[in-house]
Amino acid sequence: MSLKFAMYGALALSLSIVGCEAKSNAEESQPAGTSAHAPSDAVPGTHEDWCAEHQVPESQCTRCNASLIPAFKATGDWCVEHNLPESQCLACNPELKITRPEKKL
Repeated sequence: MSLKFAMYGALALSLSIVGCEAKSNAEESQPAGTSAHAPSDAVPGTHEDWCAEHQVPESQCTRCNASLIPAFKATGDWCVEHNLPESQCLACNPELKITRPEKKL
């Protein structure tokens, strides 16, 4: 019985370590002083309107802002299988290229 608890404890510890490492790697991939999300005053369609976490415009990121989902569904732009807008679903559309607009000087 105690061996079973020891195994569960080791499993929980290893999963928490992996989770911490994944968070550290994600944080390291961002330049210093930047955020994964656009500032609240970012103009849609600009360079600043970008969700770095999901690689789509922040103003269209349904994973960060679930209140956007009904609008995508209403226009028929929804992938039920992956729970994303079809226009952002790389699993269904591997040739899709979503690029961040250039920064204007």
